[in-house]
Amino acid sequence: MQQGLETIVAIATARGRAALAIVRLSGPDAVPIVAACFRGKSLEQTKGHTAFFGYITDIQGNDIDQVVATVFRAPKSATGEDIVEVTCHGGDFAPQLILHRLVQAGARLAEPGEFTQRAFLNGKMDLAQAEAVADLIHASSSMAHRVSLNHLQGRYSAQIMALRAELMELAAMIELELDFAEEDVAFADRDRLVGLLKNAQILLSGLLDSWRVGAFLRDGIRVVIGGRPNAGKSTLLNVLTGRNRAIVSPIAGTTRDEIEVDVEVMGFLFRFVDTAGLRETQDLIEAEGVRRAEHSIRTADILLYVFDAVIGLDEEESVFLTTLKQAQPQLPVLRVANKADLALQMDSFEADFRLSAVHWDDPALEALRKKLVQTATQGLADAEASAVVTNQRHRQHLAKALRHVETAQDLLSTELVSGDRLSLDLRLALHELGAITGEITTEDILGEIFSRFCIGK
Repeated sequence: MQQGLETIVAIATARGRAALAIVRLSGPDAVPIVAACFRGKSLEQTKGHTAFFGYITDIQGNDIDQVVATVFRAPKSATGEDIVEVTCHGGDFAPQLILHRLVQAGARLAEPGEFTQRAFLNGKMDLAQAEAVADLIHASSSMAHRVSLNHLQGRYSAQIMALRAELMELAAMIELELDFAEEDVAFADRDRLVGLLKNAQILLSGLLDSWRVGAFLRDGIRVVIGGRPNAGKSTLLNVLTGRNRAIVSPIAGTTRDEIEVDVEVMGFLFRFVDTAGLRETQDLIEAEGVRRAEHSIRTADILLYVFDAVIGLDEEESVFLTTLKQAQPQLPVLRVANKADLALQMDSFEADFRLSAVHWDDPALEALRKKLVQTATQGLADAEASAVVTNQRHRQHLAKALRHVETAQDLLSTELVSGDRLSLDLRLALHELGAITGEITTEDILGEIFSRFCIGK
């Protein structure tokens, strides 16, 4: 039997104690296999989208568990094949017994991602949508969930396909001219070609620019809280995360090990990192903490530099921030003057925020949270509504497509443009875009993509 015609089976729900579990089958023999183990109404002639109560029995005919068998008929199913979902009691024991029984009856254990792979191969979704299934499962914040759902619903793919259709039309016009080169017939208006390529360049650049936000959605935004000892860094960590995770003490140098806390802020996952106070010290353990703090600052997505509003920024701190800005101009730095309620005047130094971290209802704290989100999503008007690139594979294909489009733009700007070369670059750009949605792909790429899925999806 060819692998593509085999009926596969897997437990589709997470392991552990639960009210229910689902064992899913997909393939031409899904219904007969379940019917051979099912005590209840005959499933063989049932219509799709119907559910039946009964029992799964072992090979001797003894009941294993009470179940509901739901039948979906091809092609109106998630995979485009016949599907049966056996809903049984949860836990580890009953689902495993049912899985074993269905394998005895002729099903094959599914590989990771094989259900979704069959959905792609049967035209139920494109490759970008299939990858969105994995993103949806691994979403770690509400915004990551919504963006993944948008991708699954095809909004991201629609932009790629629309752009590909424009470039396809452009390539067709160029190639038509090449076919009639001897007749000196122009099928493509040069101004229109320039406009189409410019539009493609803008769209591709916009998608690539969204990668920064996409990476934040996938991995979280690492916000390092740095500054002098006793500036209130640990207090700020506690108030921003809503948890008393860090020890707060008036003794300078209390924090030595880094403390990381994940928290969702306005739909985005932030990873706040409290660090040791920056200072010269003879204490070997504290010195190691300072070294780690300096490394964390250099690798941060955003730096919150906290200083004591009573003292202000001293010259050494100002030099540190200036040097950091010169070395890492792309690193966003927000200066936070803490203990503002104790300061007599704060006009002598610059600060992005003046607050008191001990007062959890300080309005400046909410303003700081909003600023963190604005900083992370800079350049993207609406992460939920926009097409956001969250996949490294897509990013690579988009970057290559942009290079080919820009090469085509350069060719069009010359007087002696080569139609053959122009056509080649357009075809190469089309190839890269087609690789995103799966219109152009290889078996190796599919295997690598779907191997990252969990079994049962």
